[in-house]
Amino acid sequence: MEIERLYGLLRGSAGVTTDSRAVKRGELFFALKGPSHDGNRYAAAALEAGALAAIVDDRSLSGEKIIVVDDVLETMTALAACHRKRLHMPVIGITGTNGKTTTRELITAVLSRHGRVHSTQGNFNNHIGVPLTLLSAPDDAAFLVVEMGANHMGEITALCAATMPTHGIITNIGTAHIEGFGTFENVRKAKSELYQSLRENNGTAIYNDDNPILCELVSGMTNTVPYSAPGGHTLSATPAGDDLMLLEVKAVIDGREHCFKTELFGSYNLDNVRAAMATGLLFGIPEGEIIDAVSSYKPSNNRSQVTETGRNTVIRDAYNANPSSMEKALASFAALKAGKKMVILGDMLEMGSESAHGHAAAIRQLRSIGDVRVVLVGPLFREAAADFPATLFGTSEAAAEWLRSERPEGYTILVKGSRGIMLEKVFPLL
Repeated sequence: MEIERLYGLLRGSAGVTTDSRAVKRGELFFALKGPSHDGNRYAAAALEAGALAAIVDDRSLSGEKIIVVDDVLETMTALAACHRKRLHMPVIGITGTNGKTTTRELITAVLSRHGRVHSTQGNFNNHIGVPLTLLSAPDDAAFLVVEMGANHMGEITALCAATMPTHGIITNIGTAHIEGFGTFENVRKAKSELYQSLRENNGTAIYNDDNPILCELVSGMTNTVPYSAPGGHTLSATPAGDDLMLLEVKAVIDGREHCFKTELFGSYNLDNVRAAMATGLLFGIPEGEIIDAVSSYKPSNNRSQVTETGRNTVIRDAYNANPSSMEKALASFAALKAGKKMVILGDMLEMGSESAHGHAAAIRQLRSIGDVRVVLVGPLFREAAADFPATLFGTSEAAAEWLRSERPEGYTILVKGSRGIMLEKVFPLL
């Protein structure tokens, strides 16, 4: 079926889904294939559940509501691009090594003060999630904010081809997913694919002018907006206050000083705050509303969250980890004034040839912190900590069993590791 005809079907539908178990009546079901599943097998179930039609690429399937295409994912992506072309709001693409999700959520909170914002939900930032985000974008949204992740060269280019961002933010460039990229230089090239898309489409780069790498990458671009000078304004933001647990900010906007507290752990979140404030000022959000939106934002999903459990103060930063984010989290934790400290760190995954170096660097940093109880989870940290006095576990389940009997109390605890280590299993024991 031609994309234009399929788009007509989309406009009369209740939306799209790729999960046959959660089909709502009137939705289009896209039968995606993965390493361990084939959505084609569930097309009949999706139709029985009320799907308007099932888009499949198994040519043995047929039926009144079966639409056979060459490749379901390619069709879904093309359909998303078709929908994007008909949208006329600013589209802000966000990528980077660290802080993508927090920056996206902060920007969404700020821009929501001006109108309806449609943005990436959860971790839907890959070759499947981005098309789904675009396909669910309503015509009347004031802004579209799309997070884009990648672990191989060319992925951001492909996502930008569908998203067509009018504005773009690279939060930073560090060592993550080296296993897929090969080298740091390839990480840099991959993330800068967003800037290349903006160049080709007369878009605008909103960039951190305190970051030398990003300053170099935007050099020569026609449309650039530095965090320090967005939309004819001046902006500076620095850490303030004595509370080193939750980030406090002193912001100066056009000469007017504002001090406010956030719900985010760690001074490393300051650049994410600056990105949101700069974006808000660029789009005309009043400064008071920007500050209220940022200070009211509550992190979730184990990203820079501080939780009082009744027994301990737990810093939940266990959604992801790489050497640059680990270094920043440990530095902020080291600066905290607390009676008893503990860190529970999980392996940093997808590091390839940089893995041993990255884990060794974390151990060196732990040695410099001093009086802190260290629990390490995973084989990579076990190898790096051969001569380091830490409590070692192969899995998060084993760590949870130890915590169940140990019952630590009165600690300030940082929990950080890659998502694949599943450190969320230790939280109920803290």
